[in-house]
Amino acid sequence: MISLGISAFYHDSAAAIVRDGEIIAAAQEERFTRKRHDSGFPANAIRYCLEETGVDLNEVDQIAFYDKPFLKFERLLETYLAFSPRGFRSFRMAIPLWMKEKLFQKKLLADELAAIADVDGLTDRLLFTEHHLSHAASAFFPSPFERAAILTMDGVGEWATTSLAIGNGRDINVAKEIHFPHSIGLLYSAFTYYTGFKVNSGEYKVMGLAPYGEPKYAQLILDKLVDLKSDGSFRLNQDYFDYCTGLTMTNAAFDDLFGAPARSASERLTPRHMDLAASVQAVTEEIVLRLTRAIADETGERNLCLAGGVALNCVANGKVLRDGKFDRIWIQPAAGDAGGALGAALAAQHMHDSVARTTHNVIDAMKGAYLGPAFSDDEAASRLSALGATFTRCAPDEMITHTVDALTEGKAVGWFQGRMEFGPRALGARSILGDARSPAMQRILNLKVKYRESFRPFAPSVLREDVADWFELDEDSPYMLLVADVVERRRREMTTDEQTLFGIDKLNVQRSEIPAVTHVDYSARVQTVHRETNPVYWQLLSAFKEATGCPILVNTSFNVRGEPIVCTPEEAFRCFMGTEIEMLVVGNCVLHKERQDAILKSTYHESVELD
Repeated sequence: MISLGISAFYHDSAAAIVRDGEIIAAAQEERFTRKRHDSGFPANAIRYCLEETGVDLNEVDQIAFYDKPFLKFERLLETYLAFSPRGFRSFRMAIPLWMKEKLFQKKLLADELAAIADVDGLTDRLLFTEHHLSHAASAFFPSPFERAAILTMDGVGEWATTSLAIGNGRDINVAKEIHFPHSIGLLYSAFTYYTGFKVNSGEYKVMGLAPYGEPKYAQLILDKLVDLKSDGSFRLNQDYFDYCTGLTMTNAAFDDLFGAPARSASERLTPRHMDLAASVQAVTEEIVLRLTRAIADETGERNLCLAGGVALNCVANGKVLRDGKFDRIWIQPAAGDAGGALGAALAAQHMHDSVARTTHNVIDAMKGAYLGPAFSDDEAASRLSALGATFTRCAPDEMITHTVDALTEGKAVGWFQGRMEFGPRALGARSILGDARSPAMQRILNLKVKYRESFRPFAPSVLREDVADWFELDEDSPYMLLVADVVERRRREMTTDEQTLFGIDKLNVQRSEIPAVTHVDYSARVQTVHRETNPVYWQLLSAFKEATGCPILVNTSFNVRGEPIVCTPEEAFRCFMGTEIEMLVVGNCVLHKERQDAILKSTYHESVELD
């Protein structure tokens, strides 16, 4: 039984294939088109998934789409009617697109698939799963749990914005929902917009900015914007928002409440913006904690699965874990809409056709999220040679030694190994690495490699067996979705003068033995590295530990700001030559910047649209 899952036409389009319960391949369309958060039909991702599985469309039993367009259209119409005559301009813009394409999505999907392969009977194989069921399936079915509560939180699907489901074996039953326009995701996105970042892209920047500020506006948010109940249910006061009928997230009343208009993207960040970020983060954490506590009490379940875009808020996830209401939590690494493609395929397999669930390693069924394209050493060498690159092919142990030497010398290393990650995080397959012990590494990577805002934190990759020695965490966190504090004995006590610093001034203060990955509040977004799922990266960390005594590396995604993570050796080389990365390792090919032809150097990051 082969099921192809598709998410498309909103943001983060993707495709995934599941065969007899096993996840074979999954990838976002952006990695192929190089258009960040690409919302188009994922033709390239589908072709890759079919090729990786060794089948064509004729052999696919089901094609599952991740939401139900008719229900979405119902929500659109009812919302405009409820708020009329407000929003007529937005309604006038939306309706032609719906009438032309989205109401006839079954035909649109069949036509797009027919362009990939001339296959008869495609419409008979098309299935549509509800948006939040796709999310829930993506979280529960790959998890290691036979039973679990499943909490899905995002902007909005068809109607649901927050939902509770119970997973049991091959079944998922939705128990409760909160409906649009009341949404944690849209609340967070409203502050993303108001603080000058892009909606559906910049939410993680707000989360990263929050520790620089104080939650001075949290009570104001709870008094005026959010009616929050003890069980975590909530309603948003629509007097302050414009997303139902307008073309922006917030309105003039929102501006008046917080004392200024929305920040423009070019405007300098101030302590006020940091306080706003801290405030919405604090409110979000309180909502999530009330929800999870109530779910634990009401259901009696001891395992929790999380999905939906809000589940990428790793700070909130870490607090849920430490709260202790659940014994274990598992979070889908592609928690946003990309993961909906996988969830749709899994729902088709397990719920529609009762295929048995399978787990293919000791952690879960996601294979470490390494589900994208890979390139053999010979293919990588051939592609690099065609670009005019100068490189040395090494034996595996020699390649590791060269990489460790570069890292201990304080160099930034592009690391390209094995299958590309599925989801927004680089997990040691398409990563830029650095020495976590370096006080300068965070600033170097932000300003000279990533070309992004200086306040942005970096994540540590740590050997799973050593995580509790460095962080207040002794759980698997393979997908970089849990935040934990650096343990006390690894911290450096700040001086009286340093403690008086505010905002960005805190950035250059060395706060621990691993300053490059220690945020200003002593926290870190931890990735545990497991020998079972990424043996090469595990070997590198082990060798780095042997050389330095430290089992931790800085791990950031292999791209510049505004660009999708690299997919191919060509893209890795282009990023290498367009930034101040000093060494590149592609499979067993090792490249040094100073040995490359200077004519190949570029400044392509200047042409990338900022996120």
